[in-house]
Amino acid sequence: MRLQVTVRHGHVNDGVRSYVESKFAKLGKRLHETTLVDVVLDRERNPRIVDDHVVEAELHVKGPNLFGREAATTYEAATDLLVDKLERQIVRQRDKKVQEPRRRTGIPPAEPVPVEQIEETLRTGADG
Repeated sequence: MRLQVTVRHGHVNDGVRSYVESKFAKLGKRLHETTLVDVVLDRERNPRIVDDHVVEAELHVKGPNLFGREAATTYEAATDLLVDKLERQIVRQRDKKVQEPRRRTGIPPAEPVPVEQIEETLRTGADG
């Protein structure tokens, strides 16, 4: 997993950056090595917004990209919420890829109807 952390509208100290990197490393167990993860740390400018620390992440995976956005009073809290949300998305996407084809194979195919039987029903339906 390749992690790219970007800070918008300001600066964060190294402690916050290392915390974000360590939490997103937890997702690396479930992702391919070449998966790109873009993390953006942002701060809302409105003083009335209590949860002004925003963390956004986009995972560039095979298939549709996964995206998440969380806000909290600190970057650490928002990161915890976001990692949990993305982990659920990754598991759900993996289950769709693995489980759905298995479910479809369990359904027996429908028996083909002989042509003679179809013709007979058409003749009897036209006569009656």
